[in-house]
Amino acid sequence: MARPKIVVVGGGFAGAECLQRLERKLGPAEAELTLVTPTDYQLYLPLLPHVAAGVLTPQSVAVSLRRRLRRTRLVPGAAIGVDTAAKVCIVRKTTGELVDVPYDQLVLTAGSTTRTFDIPGLTEYALGMKTLAQAAYLRDHVIAQLDLAAVAEDPAERDARLRFVVVGGGYAGTETAACLQRLTTAAAKRYPRLDPSLIEWHLVDVAPKLLPELGENLGAKAMQMLRRRGVEFSLNTSVAAVEADSVTLTDGRVLPTRTLIWTAGVAASPLVHTLSTETMRGRLVTTAELTVPGVEGVFAAGDAAAVPDLAAGGGAITPPTAQHAQRQGKALAHNVAARLRGGLLRPYRHRDLGLVVDLGGKDAVSKPLGVELSGVPAQAVARGYHVMALPTVTARTRVLVNWALNATAGDDFVRTGFQAGRPARLQDFEETNAFLTSEELKQRYEEE
Repeated sequence: MARPKIVVVGGGFAGAECLQRLERKLGPAEAELTLVTPTDYQLYLPLLPHVAAGVLTPQSVAVSLRRRLRRTRLVPGAAIGVDTAAKVCIVRKTTGELVDVPYDQLVLTAGSTTRTFDIPGLTEYALGMKTLAQAAYLRDHVIAQLDLAAVAEDPAERDARLRFVVVGGGYAGTETAACLQRLTTAAAKRYPRLDPSLIEWHLVDVAPKLLPELGENLGAKAMQMLRRRGVEFSLNTSVAAVEADSVTLTDGRVLPTRTLIWTAGVAASPLVHTLSTETMRGRLVTTAELTVPGVEGVFAAGDAAAVPDLAAGGGAITPPTAQHAQRQGKALAHNVAARLRGGLLRPYRHRDLGLVVDLGGKDAVSKPLGVELSGVPAQAVARGYHVMALPTVTARTRVLVNWALNATAGDDFVRTGFQAGRPARLQDFEETNAFLTSEELKQRYEEE
C-alpha cells in the first residue's frame, strides 16, 4: 500500500518543528513527509534587526532545514493555492514551473506577510523587514544614505538622507529602529564630513504607547532609553502619504526623508484565502486541536492560523509570535501522527513565558514570567532566550561568536551590493502577488 502523504507548507517555526518531531514519531514506512518552501532554511525572525544592523551575519539566522530534517523531501517553491476537494497543493517552483503536490494530510504553516494599508505611495516606496533579503537590502540602503550624504552639496538633500523614519511601535519596529540607530551612530565616526548630530531617527505609531504588550512601565523605559540615544517618537500618529523623498504624517507634518521602514504589523499569507474556509482577522479559523473545520485532512498553525487561546479564554486567539508558532509545531506533530494512527487529538494550550525586546548594547526590556526587567539584566535574559530558542547548536554557536566579535571589533559598515538593482517594493521581496485566487484555482481544474 502507498504511504500516506503528509505535506507541510512553510518552513518557519511551526512547520520545521512539526516535521522534525514527525520524523521521530513516525517510521519511514508510516508516512511520506514533504515540505514546500521557497528557501532551504528556517529564518529566525526575531534576530533579523541584528542582521540589518550588521551585528549578525545572514547565515547566523538562516538555520539549515537539511541539517534539521533528514527524511523530509524538500520541494523548492511557494504554495500558491490549495484544492481541498482534490487534495492537491499547487506549487510554483523556484524555476517558475507549476506542479501539483497531492496530500493525504496537509499542514498549513505558511506564515505571514507585511500588513499594508491604502496609503498613497506606501507600496512603492516603503522598505520592509520581513525576509532575509529585505534585511540585507535595508542595511545596504542605510549605509548608502550615509555615503551619499557625505558628498551631497545640497543641505536639503543631506538632511533628507540623514533622516530615517520607522513606522510601527511593536517588537519589530522598535528593535529595528534601535539597532539601526546604533549602526548609523557608530558609522558616522568614519565620515569626517558628516555631523553626527544631523542624523535623525523617527519612530511613528498609531498607538498611544510604545510596546503596549509589555505594559506601561516597560514601554516607558524603552522610550526613555531610545530618547537618550536621540530617537524621536510620534505616537497617536500614522502616515498619510509617502513620496520618494518625503513622508507626510496624519498630524500634517512633512518629514523629508529617503528612508521609510514599514513594520506596522503582519497579515496572514494570501494562501489562506484559496481554501474558501472561515477566517478571523484574515487568518484561517482552526479548532483548538489545530484542524481546519469543514475540510478533511487539513491542519493549520502559526501566523496564518487563528488558533483559540485556551489559556487566555474569552474567545481570544493566540498572537502571531515565534513562541506560539514553535509550540504549535509540537502540537501539530502529535495530532497529525494521532490522526494517522487513529489516536486522540490534543488541544493546544500554552501559557506565555514572557516577552523580550533587545534594543542593542546594554539597552533592553524584558518580562520573563511576568517579572519586569530593564537594562543589563533584561539584555541577559533577551539574548539568553534567543540562544536557547535557536534550533541547532551550530546556529547558537554562530550567533554567540558574532555577538562577541561585534562587541570587541565593531563593524566595518560596508555595502555588500547583493540586492543591488532589484525592485525594493514590499510585494517584490515577499511575492504577495504570486497567489491564485479562488476563481483562478477553479478555472485551472476546469481546464484540466
